[in-house]
Amino acid sequence: MKNSIAERIADFLKNHPPFCSLSLADLIAIAKESQVLHLEKKQVLFNVNDQPHPFFYIVKDGAVALSVVYDTTKVLVDECDEGDIVGLRPFFAKDGYLMTAEAREESLLYAIPITIFKPYVFENTAVLSFLLESFASNTRNPYDKENKGKLISENVSYIERDDTIQYFKPISYSTNPITANKMDSVKSIAETMTRLKIGSVIIQENQIPIGIITDKDLRSKIATGLFSIEASADQIMSAPVITVKANGSVAETQLMMLQHTVGHLCVTLDGTNKSEIIGIISEHDVVVAQANNPGVLVKQIKRAESAQELKLVRDNLTKLIKNALVEGIPIGHICQIVGEINSAITSRAIELSIVKMGEQPPVPFAWLNIGSQGRKEQLLLTDQDNALVFEDVAEERYDAVKKYFLQLADSVTHILNVVGYEFCPAEMMASNPLWCKSLKEWNAQYNAWIHSPAKKGILMCSIFFDYDFVYGDKELVNAITSTIFKNVNDNQIFFAYLGSDALKNPPPLGFFRQFLVEKDGEHKDSFDVKSRGLMPLIDAARLLCLNQKITGANNTLVRFKELAALEPQNATTYEACSEAFSVLLKFRTEEGFASNSGGRYLDLNKLTKLDKVKLKNAFHPISDVQEILKTRFQLTHFT
Repeated sequence: MKNSIAERIADFLKNHPPFCSLSLADLIAIAKESQVLHLEKKQVLFNVNDQPHPFFYIVKDGAVALSVVYDTTKVLVDECDEGDIVGLRPFFAKDGYLMTAEAREESLLYAIPITIFKPYVFENTAVLSFLLESFASNTRNPYDKENKGKLISENVSYIERDDTIQYFKPISYSTNPITANKMDSVKSIAETMTRLKIGSVIIQENQIPIGIITDKDLRSKIATGLFSIEASADQIMSAPVITVKANGSVAETQLMMLQHTVGHLCVTLDGTNKSEIIGIISEHDVVVAQANNPGVLVKQIKRAESAQELKLVRDNLTKLIKNALVEGIPIGHICQIVGEINSAITSRAIELSIVKMGEQPPVPFAWLNIGSQGRKEQLLLTDQDNALVFEDVAEERYDAVKKYFLQLADSVTHILNVVGYEFCPAEMMASNPLWCKSLKEWNAQYNAWIHSPAKKGILMCSIFFDYDFVYGDKELVNAITSTIFKNVNDNQIFFAYLGSDALKNPPPLGFFRQFLVEKDGEHKDSFDVKSRGLMPLIDAARLLCLNQKITGANNTLVRFKELAALEPQNATTYEACSEAFSVLLKFRTEEGFASNSGGRYLDLNKLTKLDKVKLKNAFHPISDVQEILKTRFQLTHFT
């Protein structure tokens, strides 16, 4: 009697290495002893440190993710789909698995018994060579020349990839920080710093940090004569101290220093300034830990005296982004650091422009980045989008005040253009009188968009509801935010319009999971990763955060993180959306660098099989989150 299941397994195996090197009779013999394994979505095949199974596996249908947990973060290392081998380690090592294998979607695997397959391995040099090369070269398929050496599999320890995860290595710090009391004289503290050749002393009270004195404090406050050398520490110390936990990564440390513009972080037991001091981290520690220190770029920005000098910094930032992508640094961390540096460039452009104007601003103002810049997701040198809000003034002063800020904005946007940020084709820039307004005018503008959400209003919502304070008086921006949330509260019509717009781009897959590509025009047959992939996720995150009154979260990844914490029942969907957004943004960024473009259109013919699978898998969460939108905002009649 024929074994139809075994024949189907053998028929599948014969098309994939190393099985294609065996005879059909051998394959049927192996198939008869094999098992068919069905995995539900998210079902784990094996975990890190699990003892090796008596089988290795080949994926028949679906996809299996290989991941590790590093620095408390789950990191996707590889993804296996049709024809890929999983769990090869038992052939060459007796210790536990070094990665977790989990079904990304409903999957079908063939489990091949190792004891049955081993004789064929050692009798067939082609099979043995394949498995050895696969294990040694970090690829699931060493015969795949395009991906050879690039696709790390579960048989390689993630920790061995130190050169690719430097941002996530816990940063080293001094465990013997020098401290002083608040009544100690500055003179004695300076003598201690000179004797020990250190750049800072933490001021403590009962081992709790209350301030810090650095070389900078001595230069700016003592050397200038503002305070006497006999002054007490509490008179010149910087306070409060920025504190962190001991297990912080290099990336987190860099980000903290960038955000707070400090050169030292105090390490405490619980990471707050209310617990005991256990160490100190200096900029030097960060430089040692990570040669490509973004902090160096920030210092160069602060010293820049021209647009050309800022352009050189942005060119170096591009190199940093490219290296980070090659090293496998998660896109979310890249966005955070790049966002801070982009903001620093804009801030310096504003400072240089104020000097050029020859007079200080007549009233307080605030500069905002909007759109992708406002979300801190602009990794490529695309066009600039910004706006300016100034304090309300009497009618007789209005024209003169606005004239000043329009001239200032014109100077700033021209500097940014030299740096590499092209002028916005739609003129959504602070140099346009439409987007340089008083606080009262901005509040009225947002009121109009919210209460009269016509097509143009919804378009503006997608740009101007993603804003980030860059320079000036933040209270002006806070006032706008307060107005927005006051007006969207229980505004069903606004959410219905915004929700309908968020559904305009459904998941970009047709029948048989085929990509929906451009049908005509300059980009015919290309895939629009921005409008078909990224924008549905960006729009959904913005809408849901507005609905949940989540403030201070503009970045799409951060928005989904906040939503997951606020809505545990939908956390799985939001986490999947966050991961999908990271994948799609990485595709766009890599395409932008490769083609020297905005990276919006992908040539699917140039993608590898693995890339296509990753791209398709990133579309699943779009459907899931759009179902949440339909239900929450009752949008069935809009679709």
